[in-house]
Amino acid sequence: MTKDIAMRQAVTIGGDLVVGSVGYGAMQLTGPRVWDEYPDRDQAVALLRKGRRGGVTFIDTADVYGPHSNEELIKAALFPYPDDLVIATKGGFLRGGPEYSDMGSTGNKWYLRQAAYMSMRRLGLEQIDLYYLHIAAFTDVPFENAVETLAGMRQDGLIRHIGLSNVSASAAADRLRRRAGPDQGC
Repeated sequence: MTKDIAMRQAVTIGGDLVVGSVGYGAMQLTGPRVWDEYPDRDQAVALLRKGRRGGVTFIDTADVYGPHSNEELIKAALFPYPDDLVIATKGGFLRGGPEYSDMGSTGNKWYLRQAAYMSMRRLGLEQIDLYYLHIAAFTDVPFENAVETLAGMRQDGLIRHIGLSNVSASAAADRLRRRAGPDQGC
């Protein structure tokens, strides 16, 4: 798909982020089991640049990919970023080692804020255009507290838009509605 075709089929996120219809999910630009660096850094850089030349205006990553090496790779390949490139990243998953069984999650306010700041640093951004809560399956805080943390990060200017990953909009609304009570809605 060419850049012109991708932009003619544009998608608007949050009312003001316009991206082409084809994005790039960078999760596989890591080592095995999404752990460690991609084995051929030059090839990964070339792939990201080729995607950009081909019309990709949206790249999705997360602090847990690598961990961290994926965000650093994107910066190495594409920084300084063109004005039309949106980089979305996520926080809330934790990796305690290379096995999938070493994964956990948290909605802790201080962790999510630190994760966003560190993602900004690794990506070379002053603000993250779209920041996802990577998963809602944490048990350390109520779901709505994590969403409130992201809302505060948005108000503070750390992030521009809030996203949810690995949770449907209806499931998120149900969790908020159950917490608020039957007469309060969400």
